[in-house]
This record gives sequence, structure tokens and C-alpha cells, in this order.
Amino acid sequence: MKKVICVTALVETSPQALPLGAACIVSAIKSHPLTRDEFDAELFYFSLEDKEIDLEKTAEKILSKNPYSVGFSIYVWNRKILENLCKILKSKKTDLVTFAGGPEVTAHPEVFASSFDHVTSGAGETDVPCFLSGKNDFNAPAFELTSPYLDGTLDPSDFGGALWELARGCPFKCSYCYESKGEKKIRYFSEDRLLKELDFFSAKKVPQVFVLDPTYNANRQRALKMLKTIKEKTPDTFYYFEARAEFIDRDLAKAFAEIPCSLQFGLQSSNENILKNVNRTFNKKQFVKNVSLLNETGAIFGFDLIWGLPGDNYKGFKESIDFALSLYPNNLELFCLSVLPGTALFDDAPKFGLEYMKEPPYNLLRSPTFSESDMAKAKKIANAVNIFYTEGRAVTWFNAVLYPLKMKATDFFERFADYMKSNSFDCCNFLSIQKAQLDFVKTQYLKKNLKNEADVAHDLIVLNNALSECTASGRESVVELSFHPDDLMSEYAQDIKFFAANCGRYKNKTKVANNDWKVLKK
Repeated sequence: MKKVICVTALVETSPQALPLGAACIVSAIKSHPLTRDEFDAELFYFSLEDKEIDLEKTAEKILSKNPYSVGFSIYVWNRKILENLCKILKSKKTDLVTFAGGPEVTAHPEVFASSFDHVTSGAGETDVPCFLSGKNDFNAPAFELTSPYLDGTLDPSDFGGALWELARGCPFKCSYCYESKGEKKIRYFSEDRLLKELDFFSAKKVPQVFVLDPTYNANRQRALKMLKTIKEKTPDTFYYFEARAEFIDRDLAKAFAEIPCSLQFGLQSSNENILKNVNRTFNKKQFVKNVSLLNETGAIFGFDLIWGLPGDNYKGFKESIDFALSLYPNNLELFCLSVLPGTALFDDAPKFGLEYMKEPPYNLLRSPTFSESDMAKAKKIANAVNIFYTEGRAVTWFNAVLYPLKMKATDFFERFADYMKSNSFDCCNFLSIQKAQLDFVKTQYLKKNLKNEADVAHDLIVLNNALSECTASGRESVVELSFHPDDLMSEYAQDIKFFAANCGRYKNKTKVANNDWKVLKK
């Protein structure tokens, strides 16, 4: 049988970077009637985290398997390295047949034609078997092919979790996305396949699953039904969903809250006019109403924002951050606009005056409304938000601590960005971040002559962070407090000025364990 190697380079070794695309092609070659009896497919991947990647040695490893053909799964982060790898392979084995696919290839296939013998646009599970067999008139439906999990191509245990596709396609056409020129429809995987994959996740005790559907709740009834099935089959697995807030209702909010999960909403901007420039609609009032349902049920959610959108400026980006944080998201992911080749935004870039990197990751450099210096400021504040708020798990106490300072969240984070520049600490260590949080907050409070309030803020941060750490890692701790923990966890503590003026002090040591707290005997 002819050997086919499907190669990709992972941005990191994690469940979010699992080589699902390449694995799907391997599965297709194994099971497709055009290739299953003639070709033997194998998955090959390496991580860009490896600082000493030697492409010559990587090529030798691949060629040692004596492949007839090598395929490449290409993304923005691995395009250049895989193009170089292909060039080395072809130099060592001139008769090697190569092919490439992936989002960027699909969007801009003509750019890759000179680097590979064949480029595949769209669902490679159909195209690649046709290409390898030379029977391009065969039109087998890709969605009946074998799951890479169920046929043994992928083992989630190797990555600490799984990526999971329930559907492909998106009903929206945001111009910055690779889907912007595709068909405006969703193709769903069969229920039978999905149920078998859930049983597989259950048997393997997969700890976390990242659902890849761009809009999980595009079909309300299907979303509700699957949430119920997830609850029954994998109650101990944590799921990550991408969803649209305008499709959230009370039943969906309740269903999300009943399983271990987190939702991510692509807010991108809080300015309706800016969003129109990238083919997105936005109803702020409806957005706030639906997100409030998630807060009522206790569902975990976060937002994405983009800086550098056409027509936006630094002031507008700050307003979007302030709006997002007012809704108590669990995390806030902030991204620089990428003008991806093959997208509608790429075509519209001259109209908007966008200047961007011509090589991956295609980040915006400047625009008529967003200068290069403002882009740098946006990156700086984005880093501060990420460290202090998201990595610092500040959602439960941030707005309460901010209120007495009488400043906007973004003014606070601009100051914290300056603090970070002058004070070094381990941004990857939660306890180190907490120490920076406490030091910075205390400094800001004392500047406003809020000494008593500073003590309340200190205890709120320490107690809530201890609970957060207990939830995240199971770590128990003993914290020293100036107020009784029951009082600190009451609704009254959300008004720090009122609490400081009316609550008596109670110095104590409190043990935090099993997501609860207990005052230790003096």
C-alpha cells in the first residue's frame, strides 16, 4: 500500500491545538472507498513550542517512512514553516506528491499553488481521496466519514482534552473571518456519530472539550438537546463553547449553567457603526438583557474584543472594554485585527485604508483612525487586562473594587500597565499576580485617601482569589482577614464604602477548602 503522511505544526501542545484537521484527512483516507484499499495514512505533527526545531531532521523522519505522498494542514501560525518543510522534502525526494489544505489555503488557494502539487479548498475529506486516487469525479459526502477519535487516529489523552466538531459552517459573514466568502449555511454531523463520540469521551474520561462550532446556539433546539445529552453522558467533562449572545434565552442560559462549561461571545466592539464595517449587527440593549440571563443562572462566560477594526480608534476600543467589563465576564480576550488573505476584509482593506503585515499573522499596523502609536497603546492595555483581570481571576470582585476609585476600568488598566513596566513579577503565576493586584489596588486607594476601604478591598481580593484557586486547582489555603468571611461574601460587601463605614472588624484566619470557608479557632 502507498504511504500517505499528513503533517501539521501545532502552535502548542494542548487540547486547543490538537491536530484535528490533519487527523480528519487521515481518517478520510483510511475509510474512503477510493483510498482505503490502496493507501495507508498516518498522522505526523510537531509543536512550535519546541525552540530547537530542525526541519532537516524533521524531513528525514518523514522520509524514513517512505511516503508516496505528504499532506500539510496549514494555518496562519504554521504556514511558513510548513512551506519550508515541503521545500526540503521535495529537494530530497523529487517524485514526492504533496498537497495542502486548511483555512488559509481554502481562502486563498492560488497563493499556494506554486508550493504544493495540489491544494484543496473546503472539506478535504472528500477532495483528498479523489486527488490521491485520480478519480476526481467521485463525490462522496464528507460527513459520513469516520471520526478520527472513533477510528483511533487521535487520542485525547495525548493532549489533555479534545476538540469537537458538531457542525461546520457559519450563518454569519463577518468580513475578517475566513467564513466571510463561504456558503451561508451550517452542515451538521449526524447525531449517531456525535453520541458515539460522547460515549468515547466518557470512556476516556476526557477532562475538557473545546467545541469548534463558530455559533453553537445557531439552532436553539439542537443546542438544547445536545446540552441535555452532554449532561447525561459526560457530567464531569468541562466544555468550552463559542456562541452568539443574541440567541441566548432563559432556557439556554439555564441549560449552560447545569453543566461544567464556559461560553465565549465574539463581541468584538460595543459600537454598532464600527461593527457594520465588518458585516456584524449589534443590538446593545438586547445583548445586555441576554447576558444578564447568564449572570442570573450562574453560567460562566467571556467576551472577545478586537482592536484596530475599520473606523475604530483607541478611544472607541477603550469604550468597548469598559462596556464589556461592566457585564461581569469571566474573561476578556483582546486581539489585534488580522487582515487575513482570502477574506472580505482583505478585499476591502484599500477602501478602509488598512496597512497590515504582508506575512503571517497579518496584523494591522495602522489605519486612518488607528495610528501606529495607538496600536501600541491598545496592545499595552490589552496585556494589562489579560494579566490583572483574566489571569488574575478578578471577575467576582473587580467592579466592586473599582467603584470607590471613581474611575473607568480602562483608566485603571492604563495605570496598571505603567505599574507592570516598573514592577517585575511572574505573569504566569497566579499567586504572583495576586500580590501585584493587592499592591496596585492598595496604592490606588491610598492615593484617594481610602485607607479603611483599602482594607476591605484587600480582604475581598484575598478571599475571592483563595476560593478561585480552590476551584481551579483544588488547592486549600489559610488566609488572614480583617473582616468576617461571611460578611465579606455577603451582598453588602459589593458596596465597599458602605461596608467599610458600617461593618465591624473581625481579625481572623480562615481556611478555604472544598469551595467553602471556615474561620479557624483563635
